[in-house]
Amino acid sequence: MREFSRWWVASALSITLLASIVGSGPLSAADEPDLIFKRSTVFKWLTPNDKLATYGLDDPEVDGVACHFTVPEKGGLKGWIGVAEEVSDISLACRQIGPIRFKQKFAQGEDVFRARRSLFFKKMQIVRGCDSKRNVLVYMVYSDRLIDGSPKNSTSSVPIMPWGAADAAVQKCGEFVQ
Repeated sequence: MREFSRWWVASALSITLLASIVGSGPLSAADEPDLIFKRSTVFKWLTPNDKLATYGLDDPEVDGVACHFTVPEKGGLKGWIGVAEEVSDISLACRQIGPIRFKQKFAQGEDVFRARRSLFFKKMQIVRGCDSKRNVLVYMVYSDRLIDGSPKNSTSSVPIMPWGAADAAVQKCGEFVQ
């Protein structure tokens, strides 16, 4: 029994180390988001504080749309070494920042960005859809867990509008949905 315990501990440590090396970066459909700022929310004496971090990213398939999201980041020893289970409270705001141009057709609910929120079981996803009746891009952020999911989510809408006098021909998102 003692040999099994040693084997189990060694295996668990090996898997944790391998996962932190291989899976340390976010799974992303878009490029890495830009860190805008962080704000401490819970003070910790000897380890990093808990924080809220705000990031910005451009939609990789739609020019002229940017999204900003805020995620809690755990501090403490687990957060410091990268094994903390992050909470699922994520806020999202997307806006038109220039003329909207679709690069290619996309599927409803297609990933715009994905990132890990725990070592193995949870990831955050930002997905895009089109409300063709209103000509509005709809973005939703949620986190999923392999075991039991998560009902926490946030939604943001981007109406497709002309951008200045030279942008009279507004594209219809419904024409770009697969």
